Amino acid sequence: MLRRAEHEPHRAHKFRQAAIAYLHYAVLYELGVYALYEQEMFPASRGSPTVWLVFGVVITGLVVWGLWWWQNRWFARVVWVVMSLRLPALMAGAFLGTATTVAPGFYLAGGIVVIAAMWMIARAAWDV
Repeated sequence: MLRRAEHEPHRAHKFRQAAIAYLHYAVLYELGVYALYEQEMFPASRGSPTVWLVFGVVITGLVVWGLWWWQNRWFARVVWVVMSLRLPALMAGAFLGTATTVAPGFYLAGGIVVIAAMWMIARAAWDV
């Protein structure tokens, strides 16, 4: 059974901040999927947007819970690495013009939010 972490108050505070930052990242991601769906721009090859939205809510709940309650450094590091995998596609869409139907600002805003959330998670995962 996973037990609640017992950290010093400043360390626990960093994990709670990381959880809130991830929640903001996830809300933006969910809204992005919904916006693409509403504009009929969601790629048909990705399947149903409803599945992605539900999957996003489940993953968000698990990650926020893990960061807020479990407060495990390795869990936070894995979340950080997985989030970093979003950056190449976001940067390509923002700066290389690889997206023909979505505005580059859509990708740029997403990249900024990803980097900000990664910074907060890195503080919890690697700071002493």
